[in-house]
Amino acid sequence: MKKLVSLLLAAVMVLACCSALAEGVSGPLVLYSSMTDNDIDNLIEAFNETYPDVEVEVVNGSAGELQARTRAEAGNPQGDVQWGGLSPSDGSANDDIYALYTSPYEDDLPDDYKSHNGRYNQDHLSTVCFCVNVELEKELGLEIRTYEDGRIVLSDPNSSSAAWNNVCNIFAVYGYDSDEAWAFMRGLLENGLVISTSSSVCFKAVDSGEYVVGLTYEDGADTLLKAGSDRIRIQYPENGASGTTMGCAMIENCPHPEAAKAMINFLMSPEGQEALATRLETLRFTNPKAHYEIKYLPADDTINWVSRDTAWLIEHKAEMLEKWNALYAETR
Repeated sequence: MKKLVSLLLAAVMVLACCSALAEGVSGPLVLYSSMTDNDIDNLIEAFNETYPDVEVEVVNGSAGELQARTRAEAGNPQGDVQWGGLSPSDGSANDDIYALYTSPYEDDLPDDYKSHNGRYNQDHLSTVCFCVNVELEKELGLEIRTYEDGRIVLSDPNSSSAAWNNVCNIFAVYGYDSDEAWAFMRGLLENGLVISTSSSVCFKAVDSGEYVVGLTYEDGADTLLKAGSDRIRIQYPENGASGTTMGCAMIENCPHPEAAKAMINFLMSPEGQEALATRLETLRFTNPKAHYEIKYLPADDTINWVSRDTAWLIEHKAEMLEKWNALYAETR
């Protein structure tokens, strides 16, 4: 009986806390996001349960497209928050377009997940993977378990955080700026690697049978599994998989700062992460106080994890993209 009373009291306290947070927050919120439609729809549904008087408008695009748009709008900002595509490996490159703001839940996070610049709030994890079309794989007599050459699609690492995430993993596996890593990337490009403008192509076009395999991220690919696709499978590179934290940030001088803070606080809170994770079942979150199960992702101990040198990636990102662009031009 005492346990039941304690649980009920805890639930009442959470509801009271959420009500207090929601009080006085109303009006529009413009969300710039590179996340999947499934992610965004579920976020808005969960967010509006706590903040029913906030009307969320969404602008979807790649991380690079949204950042370019935000810079172009700097004199008259139109967006309030960007969610997705914000990684510590960006370093200080985007400090001019995002406001200094971290949520009250920053201290909950492990050190590796805390903001590196006081602007990014790292709410979820993004792990690289292959999205494999099982029918084409069988038809071509392939067994894709590690990095392979073939009919592969990758988004543009200059504008897509998912593509840069995969380039970072190649460095983590083969060596940072090593001859082996660049030889591998040359092999991909010379063997007909397709560069798309959108990260979603790297799983949607594989599902439709246009490509055998896409170098992508687990949240994009497992959304297809959740939708019932039996045409694809997710494969983590057996010679090493890594991930990065991804986050959200308030746009500098945004028109609706209180609603923006409410969205970021929701995304970083245990209650918000539990609510969203339970709806999605496809995404790993960062706050250790959030408790949930992920139905469509494998357990951590089934993946061959490799670590990343984030400091190196921050320092050398511009240089590595310049080398990638030169290699791309040379091999086209």
